[in-house]
Amino acid sequence: MAECMQEWPEPVVRVQALAESGLAAIPSRYVKPPCDRPAAPALRQQQQQQAEPLSDDISIPVIDLGELLAGGAGLGKVAEAVAAACREWGFFQVVNHGVRPELMRAAREAWRGFFHLPLEEKQRYANSPRTYVGYGSRLGVQKGAILDWGDYYFLHLGPEAAKSPAEYWPASPGNCKEVSEEYGREVVRLCELLMRVLSASLGLDEAHFHRAFGGAECGATLRANYYPRCPQPDLTLGLSAHSDPGVLTVLLADERVRGLQVRRGGEWVTVHPVRDAFIVNVGDQIQILSNSLYKSVEHRVIVNAKEERISLAVFYNPRGDIPIAPAPELVTAADRPALYPPMTYDEYRLFIRTKGVKGKAQIEALKGQASPAQ
Repeated sequence: MAECMQEWPEPVVRVQALAESGLAAIPSRYVKPPCDRPAAPALRQQQQQQAEPLSDDISIPVIDLGELLAGGAGLGKVAEAVAAACREWGFFQVVNHGVRPELMRAAREAWRGFFHLPLEEKQRYANSPRTYVGYGSRLGVQKGAILDWGDYYFLHLGPEAAKSPAEYWPASPGNCKEVSEEYGREVVRLCELLMRVLSASLGLDEAHFHRAFGGAECGATLRANYYPRCPQPDLTLGLSAHSDPGVLTVLLADERVRGLQVRRGGEWVTVHPVRDAFIVNVGDQIQILSNSLYKSVEHRVIVNAKEERISLAVFYNPRGDIPIAPAPELVTAADRPALYPPMTYDEYRLFIRTKGVKGKAQIEALKGQASPAQ
């Protein structure tokens, strides 16, 4: 894959350090255009709800995988629920998913421990746009870009040949690497199960998605997100609106502070995480392979004036050199021609690595570019 840039175009400022400096106003580099800012009423509602019982407000579907994992229910019932969630939302939560709650909490708290380390210790792991691996504070390499109010740590979990070497892992907390790798293995198993469910939900054979995306050589990466307190949360975002470029994202949200919002129609809906659940969303590669029957959905993160927020995202991605195109079974020349040209994931993800997160600009630009023979 072609390199993006060797270094960041300007000095990197850690958002956590800004937040902890006691500033009353955020620097202009973090102020979003008015059209991209979170609405003030939505922010007030989000902050009020931190300590209040959940209402019956609209929310993304919750799917129970317990019977399927126990062998007591066929794939069909779960596939129907997933199909409805994908068509309506592009997001769903899964409960009874087979990953131990104790492991989930341990992984999240290990990364909370890392972000609470002194800055000079974290700086040992500063990343670059060559690979993004390590401790970072921006996406994209455009000089002068408006930045997001958040820091992160990015690592490769698999396949074996692509795993981040030990020196790229934080030495402290001492259990960070061990617990994160175990957590990653469990989440990848969940992704493989969801691949079967998604294939069946589209009328394909159960192995179709897993095979098309590279089988055992599918990639998995971890992004630990840290969103510090923000003195002006109405002016910025923790993460700008975007769809995910890969196959699936499995998110372990903060158990105390909400912040993830999903676009539905013209509105932004705040996700209310179910305890010990994962939030799952389909990425652009599923939109391509399903020929737009399932669509990746824009989402963003709002920040909080009173509370920090941490989340763990595992990105399940195709093998980088396999051309991904609509499944032939989902293409008909008459009423549903192929909507996307074949493209490898290595080629596809260069967009976000150079330009940062830009809504659904990339996949929408590709739509309709497939040749008639596809």
